[in-house]
Amino acid sequence: MQKKSQFSGVIAPVLTPFGEDGGPDAERFVEHCQWLMAEGCTGLAPFGTTSEGNSLGLDERMELLEELVDTGELDPAKLMPGTGTCSLADAIVLTKHAVELGCGGVLMLPPFYYKAPSEDGLFRFFAETIEEVGDDRLKVYLYHIPPVAQVGFSLPLIGRLIKEFPNVVVGLKDSSGDWSNTAAILATYPGFEVFPGSEIFLLDGLRKGAAGCISATCNVSAAAIRHVYDNWQGPEADKLQADITALRKAIQAFPMIPALKALIAHYRQDPGWAKLRPPFVGLSMAEADKVIRTLADAHGFKLNFAKAA
Repeated sequence: MQKKSQFSGVIAPVLTPFGEDGGPDAERFVEHCQWLMAEGCTGLAPFGTTSEGNSLGLDERMELLEELVDTGELDPAKLMPGTGTCSLADAIVLTKHAVELGCGGVLMLPPFYYKAPSEDGLFRFFAETIEEVGDDRLKVYLYHIPPVAQVGFSLPLIGRLIKEFPNVVVGLKDSSGDWSNTAAILATYPGFEVFPGSEIFLLDGLRKGAAGCISATCNVSAAAIRHVYDNWQGPEADKLQADITALRKAIQAFPMIPALKALIAHYRQDPGWAKLRPPFVGLSMAEADKVIRTLADAHGFKLNFAKAA
């Protein structure tokens, strides 16, 4: 599979800020996206798990994406929005919308509500989405996250989709947390754009042909992760990797999405950033303070939002 890479590097699944009315806050969202790119992200993947994507309505997702593209300050080819839903009809609508806006790809969950679906059923879901969108510009990245979705992509299903749609199904985000699974995909499908869902596996992945990583913690540590990506063949690579692994483990010791939002709220001095949409709830003041102090004391962690200005 010798193809031109569509995406590579450090991609952030962008957090979604909410306003006083409970709806997505487009201004904060766009500002955060711009800051992430300034911090070294090579692309953005809004409306995934970290984005609380499955808590957003179709209109909310499409309007936020339009707001981001309409700024004219970010190349839509660097966007990989989440468009996978349980509903085939909704997945088609979101995917078609992303392609029409010029997004470089879409990140698609499998239909996850019905458990243990057959391989044929999963194949048909993606085949019908691709055929209904009917656009040569479409690039699909499969989103494998069985700890959450419980429905995932087996090696045979990945291969079947690649064989049937070689110019469309071009990559996968592996959020299984199982390095052996990521390694097996890389070994079986060389040239397929595979992104570990945690920077813990970034260096190991790059050494085996991964395209980069798509990680929740890119929302607060993109610069350090990008430093590993840029220097993975250098003499300091293992030490740099150890540093980002330690920070990731410290953050994931807390509820991930509330903790990330608490960190941004603190360093932006903007309490509104801490809001989450039910069923998620924010951290208590004591919990948020513990996250902030733990990272600062143990890792010298802080955020500088001057680049957002």
